[in-house]
Amino acid sequence: MGHARTTVLAAALALLSGSALAAQSVDVYSTPGCGCCSGWIEHLRKAGFEVPNHDLGAADLEAKKEQAGLKPGQTSCHTGFVGGYVVEGHVPAAEVKRLLAERPDAIGLTVPDMPAGSPGMGTSDEPYEVLLVARDGTSTVYARYPK
Repeated sequence: MGHARTTVLAAALALLSGSALAAQSVDVYSTPGCGCCSGWIEHLRKAGFEVPNHDLGAADLEAKKEQAGLKPGQTSCHTGFVGGYVVEGHVPAAEVKRLLAERPDAIGLTVPDMPAGSPGMGTSDEPYEVLLVARDGTSTVYARYPK
């Protein structure tokens, strides 16, 4: 009896672990050969995310952003999807983790444009904001950097 219970518990934990790992995969769409996109992907990988990258032509990437609900002024060079959210641009991994933990009713996060000092864009003290994009397309400040 004890062995059967242990086996069931081990199987349940394995399923839960697999689900948790699957939720930590960020699917990224970018144009081929973009160095700052590669830098952001590496930043996410170092933070423990799995990051499959899908190369798209510029027009297909823009269509992907539009389908995700992003508006002009909210976009950057690459688009990621994780846990039902869009993650646009050079969003720090810490904010992606926070988004997944808090699960707000929103489209996702964006760092518009490509600010210096954001993950994948080199080092700088230039301030930038991470925006939370609501389902109606409006946005509010989710985090400010540098912290």
